[in-house]
Formats: sequence, C-alpha cells, structure tokens
Amino acid sequence: MEDSTDRIKQLVVDGVRDQVYPGAVWAIGDAAGMKAGGTAGVLAPADPGTPMRPDTVFDVASLTKILAVWSTIGALWEDGALPLDEPLEGFWTEVADHPLSQVTARQLLTHTAGVPLRAQLKNLYGTDPVAIRAGVLHEALHRTPGEAVEYTDRAALILGYLAEHLSGQGLDQLAHTRIWQPLGMANTRFGPLPADLAARCAPTELDEDTGRHLKGVAHDFSARLLGGVCGIAGTFSVLDDLTRFLRYMLDPATAPAAAGFGPNWVEESLSVQTGTLEPVRGLFWHPAPGTDPADRTYVHYGFTGTGMWISPKQGAWAALLTNKLYYTRDRQPLTELRNAFRELVFA
Repeated sequence: MEDSTDRIKQLVVDGVRDQVYPGAVWAIGDAAGMKAGGTAGVLAPADPGTPMRPDTVFDVASLTKILAVWSTIGALWEDGALPLDEPLEGFWTEVADHPLSQVTARQLLTHTAGVPLRAQLKNLYGTDPVAIRAGVLHEALHRTPGEAVEYTDRAALILGYLAEHLSGQGLDQLAHTRIWQPLGMANTRFGPLPADLAARCAPTELDEDTGRHLKGVAHDFSARLLGGVCGIAGTFSVLDDLTRFLRYMLDPATAPAAAGFGPNWVEESLSVQTGTLEPVRGLFWHPAPGTDPADRTYVHYGFTGTGMWISPKQGAWAALLTNKLYYTRDRQPLTELRNAFRELVFA
C-alpha cells in the first residue's frame, strides 16, 4: 500500500506539471476513515502563492446528482414515499397527461427514460424558473422509455423536481436537512457561496461576460439560470465532507446522526440496473471505466474536474477533486489520469 500511495502522490503532482489542472486534493480510505491523502498545485496560475489545501472548496458540478439528488431520492425511497417502478403519473399530478407520465423513477436513475438529451433551457423556455419547470416536465420524450441508455442532465433535473414535490421542500433545504447536516457535511451547500467560502474556492472556467474565472458561482449554466439550485449541478463541497459521505455509504454507523438513506439504497444503487442494455449502469452511479461490473467499483464524475469512487466489495472509497476546467474543456488528459488513479487505488 505504501508504494501505491507514493505512486498516487506522484500521479497527482504530475497532473499539475502537465497542466491537466492547476491543483488537486485527493484522499483514499475505508469505513474507518482516511488512509492517505494530499494536495498538489495552486488554486490558480494567476495566484501562485495560494496553494491547494485540504479545505479548498470545489464546484463539484455533476457530483450534485449524487450528493443532493441520488441521496434525497434514496431517503424518500427508504421512507416508502417513492415507488421506483410505478409510472410517475401515479403519484405526481404535475406530469399527468404529458409524455413524462409513463416514465418511472428507476428509468430516470438509469438514464433509460428517453427524456431529451442536452439542450439549453434558456433557448427553450426562457429565464423564468416556473416556466422552465413546466417546460421540462411537459416536453416530449426523445425516445421510448426503456429502449436505450443515454446519459442526460434532464434526468437529474426531473428527479430534483420530484424530490421537491414529494417532500414539500426545496432541493437545497431537503439535501441539507436529510443528508448533509446529519452526516456533518458542514461545508457542503448550493451556491452562490458567501464571501468567506468563495475566498477559498477553486476557480473554474473563464466567464466571457466578466473576463474572470468563475469562483464561488456554479459553472453550470442551468444551475446559474435556476438561481444556483437544481438537480443537475450547483453544489460546492470540500474533501472532508465527501469523505464523510463515502464512509457513510460503506458503513452507516460512521454518521453522527441518522441520515436519510441507508444500506438498502446503497445496495440497490451499486448493482447493475440496466439488464442487457449498455452501457451498464446502477442508479446514477456507473461501473468505473476499465472494471468488471461484477467487481462493483462504481464512480461518478463532475465536469469541473471532480470525481468519487466507491467499492463495497473492497470496502474502499476514493475522491479526487481538481479544477481542470480552469484550463480546458478537453476531457482526455483528465480521463487518463482518473483511470490511472483508480487503478492504483482499487488494484
């Protein structure tokens, strides 16, 4: 393990040298806690005197789908308030008589619902959040539900709306009260961030409107359009909070108080849920590239450069947080580094 840890440290440092990202924070561990971790690089090349730190705040982008949506949907499922395999029209009047009415929550969680693929919400429905919600929940499907696995942000947006409908709370409040607060995730929240947290936030992409890199404001346009809170993206977090979340997934006894989802939801999610369809997926989690689904090493990535891995079979987890988007939208360099990181952690 010592040799592997040294190689992980060097890999992460090499990512800074090769300008894959300005900086990174990482950790690996098990249900007992962190076994190794470290930092590399700086918050931004323009500020070489400010290094990455363990408490650096990251725009985790699509990890929102796990931290806020998957977790709260799991809590509602554990409560018995959400049947995964019943058409949505059976318990959600807002979608009745519209194409989405025949879709199930499981299909949304496996990206087999046939909902539209990527499209700018503003171009379709304007800037009013009420109009956007109505447009998304009433729009035509892209294809027949259950026909194919196609990743789309729409699934998370719809599930976020569903969680709000079933709970009577905003997604930010629901995630805080049911998940983040019970787990002690004190530095996880939707943006925009207050000044104290924004000051230690890793900047992401250059904003053409301001000429500055986004810092403390969600990179994702849909999240910004919806005031910072939506199922697609918008959450900010720190390494310690993510380790709490991942440890809890392996062993609920690690939480200081009971969180909303439990081991049944984890077991359901970290298993193949797409039958013979490919690519294989669990519930919002998917088998890590290069692994056999039977090994049950699952991953979820964020577009800004973040990632979380978990393996119930090995009793291990890992997190790698970077702000690669500061440099480029090209995914390949970080993809290669992530794969190497996963191989070292879960060899």
